Amino acid sequence: MRALRVLNKAITDCTACPRLVTYRQAIAQQKRRQYRDWDYWGRPVPGFGDSRARLYVLGLAPAAHGGNRTGRVFTGDRSGDWLYEALYRHGFANQPTSHHRYDGLSLKDCYIGATVRCAPPGNKPAPDEFERCSRFVRDEIRLLKHHRVVIALGKIAFDHYLKAYRTEGYTVPSPVPKFGHGVFYCLPWGVMLLGSYHPSQQNTFTGKLTRPMFHAVFRQAKNAIGRLKTGTG
Repeated sequence: MRALRVLNKAITDCTACPRLVTYRQAIAQQKRRQYRDWDYWGRPVPGFGDSRARLYVLGLAPAAHGGNRTGRVFTGDRSGDWLYEALYRHGFANQPTSHHRYDGLSLKDCYIGATVRCAPPGNKPAPDEFERCSRFVRDEIRLLKHHRVVIALGKIAFDHYLKAYRTEGYTVPSPVPKFGHGVFYCLPWGVMLLGSYHPSQQNTFTGKLTRPMFHAVFRQAKNAIGRLKTGTG
């Protein structure tokens, strides 16, 4: 737990990407009309959850008026509404909503991270920004020693999880696992990697991702963890 706190402090203090620093600070100053009374976080957003988690959820980056406002990953936007409802439904969260850092939310057996920790313009980090932030993903998965199931929210998170392990010296299967909603791979280092479409409005409003589709991925993760408990599968 202490090591994760140290990592999260390092994440929060990071200023490695000038474009992202300028953007997140500008958003925090300008604010959105309905949040004009908020004291925006305006810094990199650390991971959140149970340090002994067996489920690791990896997303893309904080939203400008979501995590960049609230200081908690997937908090304060529509994507977070979908994510925390699913976590609650399957026993990984004590409540189905996440509004701010002091709302009483806690996670059980689950930890949430992101491939990039600052809100990026247009929700599109640049390649060099992914590269600079990749050390935080590697540190996070190294410290989450108990994680055995990963839900990657979107192709970018899926590919970057695999890249992180390749960088750590692990052999990635050949052919390289390909992202798709509902796909899963049992990886050589003892982790099941599950793919899910990201619960962005672009996906949920168009029907590309429905709640039954999304919940099915978390149900699969829950069942996989259940098999670990019983020693089957």
